[in-house]
Amino acid sequence: MNPLHQTLADLVETSSVTGNEGRICTAIAERMMRTWQLDGVVRVGNSLVVGARTGRPLVTLYGHIDTVPEQGNGEVRIEGDTMFGLGTSDMKAGLAVMIHLLEDDGVRNGPFDLIGVFYDKEEGPADENGLEEVLNRTPWLAAADLAIVMEPTANKLELGCNGVINADVTFTGMAAHSARPWMGENAVTKAGAWLAGLHSREPAVVTVHGLEYREVFSVTTAHGGVATNILPARFTVNLNHRFPPVYSVEEAESRLREVASSADEIVIKDRAPAGGIPEGNPLLDALEAALATELAAKQGWTDVARLSARGIPAVNYGPGIPEVAHQAGEYVPLPNLDESFHKLEGFLTAG
Repeated sequence: MNPLHQTLADLVETSSVTGNEGRICTAIAERMMRTWQLDGVVRVGNSLVVGARTGRPLVTLYGHIDTVPEQGNGEVRIEGDTMFGLGTSDMKAGLAVMIHLLEDDGVRNGPFDLIGVFYDKEEGPADENGLEEVLNRTPWLAAADLAIVMEPTANKLELGCNGVINADVTFTGMAAHSARPWMGENAVTKAGAWLAGLHSREPAVVTVHGLEYREVFSVTTAHGGVATNILPARFTVNLNHRFPPVYSVEEAESRLREVASSADEIVIKDRAPAGGIPEGNPLLDALEAALATELAAKQGWTDVARLSARGIPAVNYGPGIPEVAHQAGEYVPLPNLDESFHKLEGFLTAG
């Protein structure tokens, strides 16, 4: 197994489910200190900032070190040129590439100051994301000329990202004995026409700078009823809204409220802005030329949004496969790691 693939295997074998990132953070810190010494590795809780500033143009790499919970996939399995296991695609393949780039002498002596940010709690609630504390504690990261978030993109260069809002949408009725439903009102069936309309609603394609984003509304959870013989008086669903970077969070919230206007109650639980596209950035132009890959819109939410909200030009690029993220059969093609490393190495050494 080549060293880059072995690094990924080691990372996958080190469990790091959200909230339990201490061991992997320590392992990465100890490895990075061999190259960057103590001064070049700053720990912020269970997150790390690795590298040094010398006054060259600043490029930053970002990767979260946590994973979703295990689904019987905590151990590495290799079949041919594919590695299976929790976090292989989301996003320990990206972490492995980051580590090897930070250890590469050609990159370290190249035209850029390269900083790696390894952060925790990305897979949990947005307001607990460890990157927020890192950015607050190391505000100089905002001076980056370009940031690359190494979320899985199958080695496509994905710009921006959709924003996200989650809301409790509630329909209310009146409880009654199920043998005499005419004495009450069933909150679940009251919601039926609205749910049917949402089921048949097509994604709205929105083109931003030539890239196609899709605005979608999805019901992701549903709760109602207290017993098998009682008409439910309340029925609540979580409505998940993914919106393109043409809308602010306030505009997106208005759109969600309009879509759910037939409900009796709407409570916004969390919201995160869409990520912007860094137009006219010469380093992005150079990166696009070096990668020579497909350019696409990012349909999901990533920390590109968190970075761009702070004025940091950021893009998504990583070796993982987005479609298999969070699946029990998660995997990554190992040649993806080699391609990602060599193309980024070329960009970071050529300038």
